[in-house]
This record gives sequence, C-alpha cells and structure tokens, in this order.
Amino acid sequence: MTKIESELIRRWLNGWTVARSLPEAEPVGSTGDGLRSKCDQPGREVEVFALRADEEPESLARLATAVAAAQQTTWLTVPTLRPETVEAVVGAAGLELLHRSEWFMTTDLTEHPRHAPAAPYEREVRTEGPVTVVSLHDSSGEVAARGTVAVVGADAIADRIETDAAHRRRGLGRAMMSALAEAAVAQGARTGLLIASEEGQRLYSALGWRHEADVLIARGPVVPSSR
Repeated sequence: MTKIESELIRRWLNGWTVARSLPEAEPVGSTGDGLRSKCDQPGREVEVFALRADEEPESLARLATAVAAAQQTTWLTVPTLRPETVEAVVGAAGLELLHRSEWFMTTDLTEHPRHAPAAPYEREVRTEGPVTVVSLHDSSGEVAARGTVAVVGADAIADRIETDAAHRRRGLGRAMMSALAEAAVAQGARTGLLIASEEGQRLYSALGWRHEADVLIARGPVVPSSR
C-alpha cells in the first residue's frame, strides 16, 4: 500500500464528528484536498483533515498554506504513509508540529477479543442514538476509565478513551475496548476505526487493531479569541 484511501479518512471523520456532537465536516476549497470541522475549543477552533496528502504533495501544501493564513486557530491532521514528506511540507508552511507519531488504525469488530473488568470494577454503558459512552467504576463509584464509540452505518469510531492514572495497569484498557466493541456490534457495526495516541498503540495492537497509516497533527498561528 502506497497511500491511505481518502474514503477511509472520510468514514472515520463522519463518525468522529458524531462522537463529539460536532457539525458535519465541510469540504476545503474546490479541489477535494480536505475537510474542515468546527471544533470550537480554546486553541483548536477549527480542524482541517487532509484527504490526498500521499496522492498529491501539492494538495497538502495548499491545505497547509490555508491553515497558516486562517483567521481562527486551526489544526491540520494528516493521515499518511509518508510522514517525513508531510513533516517537511507543514514545516515549510510555518505550522507548528504538535504530534508526529499517532496511528490511524482499523479492526474487524466481530473478531474483537472480549475482556470483562476485574473486581472491584464494574462497567456502565449508556447509549443515546448512535453514540455509546462506557464508564468503568471502582467500588467507591469513582470513574476509573471512560470511552466513547459512535456508529455510522457499519463503522464504529472509538474516541476519547481514557484511564485515570491511579487505575492504570489493571486491565481496564482491554475491558474498555471490549465493552465499546460489544456495544458497536450490537448496533450493527463491523469495522472499527480510531486514531491512536502513542500510549494507546501497544494496547490496540495487542487487541488486533491494524496500523493503516501514521497521523501527523500541526497547528497554525494561535489567533487571540475575540470573545
């Protein structure tokens, strides 16, 4: 494989915006270079996702130039099999590289390993429409881990998977991913998609998730808020 398919990125983004209750992403420009999502977070008001970075370096350069000139603080997320090339392009545009080692990963959810949380932890599953939130609680009721999955068609996009530092190395990550996969399959999903931090990559790989591409994230100039 010499590039990550733009359709795979679109599928992930469709679910990511649903998981975070964000508006549907909009095309950037008229050449199909990328998609733009309004995040409305301090220091991350807008995020642009590159679709054709590996197919056409000029496409990425156009996006990077637009991000550098944006009137709002804008992030640029680039799934790629050519991270060195991407790093050079975003650097030439004057963007700040925030993350260079995240992974775009997929899995067959029907074959996902099942792991129940060990005592004293119990899980709580809440589903509203296409979004399921799983929480793992200790015996005092404190939330030890939390994660979200959004189901769009046959895809399930896992997001915001976190384990509290005081509860790590107790198998909660495995239990969390198992619960998210189980909930997604129950809603008709078959393919899991996520972007993994460096900390999560070993866990997801051990559970059968496959590395599809690296993900680099850069940021344009920070624009002072007018609010």
